[in-house]
Amino acid sequence: MPYATTDDGVKLYFEEAGSGTPIVFVHEFGGDHRSWEPQMRYFSRRHRCVTFGARGYPPSDVPADVEKYSQARAAADIAAVMDGAGIDRAHVVGLSMGGFATLHFGLDYPARARSLVVAGAGYGAEKRHEAYFKGVSMEVAAQFEAQGSETFAKTYALAGSRVQFQNKDPRGWQEFATQLGEHSSLGAANTMRGVQARRPSIYDLEDRMRQMQVPTLVVVGDEDDHCIQPGVFMKQAIPSAGLLILPKTGHTLNLEEPDRFNLFVAEFIALAEAGRWTARDPRAMSAEIMKTK
Repeated sequence: MPYATTDDGVKLYFEEAGSGTPIVFVHEFGGDHRSWEPQMRYFSRRHRCVTFGARGYPPSDVPADVEKYSQARAAADIAAVMDGAGIDRAHVVGLSMGGFATLHFGLDYPARARSLVVAGAGYGAEKRHEAYFKGVSMEVAAQFEAQGSETFAKTYALAGSRVQFQNKDPRGWQEFATQLGEHSSLGAANTMRGVQARRPSIYDLEDRMRQMQVPTLVVVGDEDDHCIQPGVFMKQAIPSAGLLILPKTGHTLNLEEPDRFNLFVAEFIALAEAGRWTARDPRAMSAEIMKTK
């Protein structure tokens, strides 16, 4: 099995399929490298596709020290996987926790990003909910430790932005819930404490986002309440960002609506490859909506 090794000695498992311009997929907290199977099968027909397990997600290493987990590490780990796979530049597609990591990868490693898809990223970013989110994150970590992943997954998989997936596709949702129950409880707890509870708010990144020139597609579901406003904010702050809102859709975007997700991401990547996904035309700014002279 192929592994990449980070600069702090953590081994990250990855899989790949296909050939062509590379795409790297970065999974959410509730998923793992298997969560991108609909995308691996679809995009590998014309791209070299890589999916990997974040630190804390077997078969990647599960560091026991919570200080080994952070938002900066999560972004650096994408670069480490690319190095391990011999990839210089790639389109990077991330969901939720992986969406945050993808955004930070674009900020920290812009020369290595052909484009970014930042999907379902926003939990904990809203300033008025910041303290609540950190408290809930710590409680989730404690429950993974106390109950174990197999038991607590039955609760976590039924969150308010997951039931849309269950209602549309019970079989797919059950596969997601089963895989969640196979996660390392130590890895889940440390990820919650080290990454989720400590990461900076998207709103604190405004100055850096306004300077980022990487083509970016922001994707949210319209029933993923805490991601909608952060998604709008990213659209307004990142010069080249586009915003896609999927109707009647929750958090697990790529699995809940794989056909729509694949279609829009494929079109975005094609435009980025052609140099046709550009910064917003200054004539389209809000101050120019009603011209008088």
